[in-house]
Amino acid sequence: MGNVFGVQIPWSNIFSNIFPRCLDWILNEAKYISQLEDNLDDLQTKLEQLIEAKDDVMNRVEIAERQQMSRLNQVQGWVSRVETVKAEADQLIRVGSQEIERLCLWGYCSKNCKSSYDFGKKVTKKLQLVETLMGEGIFEVVAEKVPETAATERPTEPTVIGLQSQLEQVWRCLVEEPAGIVGLYGMGGVGKTTLLTHINNKFLESTTNFNYVIWVVVSKDLRLENIQETIGEKIGLLNDTWKNRRIEQKALDIFRILKEQKFVLLLDDLWQRVDLVKVGVPLPGPQSSRSLWFDGSSQEV
Repeated sequence: MGNVFGVQIPWSNIFSNIFPRCLDWILNEAKYISQLEDNLDDLQTKLEQLIEAKDDVMNRVEIAERQQMSRLNQVQGWVSRVETVKAEADQLIRVGSQEIERLCLWGYCSKNCKSSYDFGKKVTKKLQLVETLMGEGIFEVVAEKVPETAATERPTEPTVIGLQSQLEQVWRCLVEEPAGIVGLYGMGGVGKTTLLTHINNKFLESTTNFNYVIWVVVSKDLRLENIQETIGEKIGLLNDTWKNRRIEQKALDIFRILKEQKFVLLLDDLWQRVDLVKVGVPLPGPQSSRSLWFDGSSQEV
């Protein structure tokens, strides 16, 4: 006959260990019902604060975007999450009064415990999410400067049939068979500026490794200072202090930057020779990464 073993669990262990844990769990879960009304009020208050914070951030974003800056991805992501949470929280707040009507025994129980429990749990979690978003919505910087394209688009007429083949030809000279200096000659009104404009704009739709495409209107009243200021503005030198520097000093500044860059200089309305060395423009040479294009009214320029 086999032996029979018995294990006796002291009731004192049940009451001292297991029962308190069960009671803690029950009380913790019951708070979804007992704190429902307070949590709904808190959710509405903190949601309003979150929306105010989002509006403040968006005001900063709009000011930055008017200054040609681009909002940060983390800011856009936060704004999108806030808008999603607002829609979900608004829905909970709208139906909250119905759930509160189900409460009884001074709010510690419900006529439909499962419904009130599930709803109260959703409200609590949404309240926690709103508080988390409030903490995440502190941005020192909301936008950054948009990197400038190599070229600045210029208004022009559609390419006419006669200019299309010329455009393709000069583009090959520029990109596929790099030429240092190219001139477009002809009497006024034959389309030199139009062609030069299409060359400029083509840089916006084509992939090249040029850092700068600089458009300068020279005109009959040739002034080196004006040319320097146009170039300086494009490469980030132009300010009130720099404008007051001597031509020679500005030429050194321009040269210091452009000698390290691959650039195209487009000179429009050229009537006489421009001393580019005095301007500060590095001249193209063999295997050069620079290209100078101009339109002129005579071949002497």
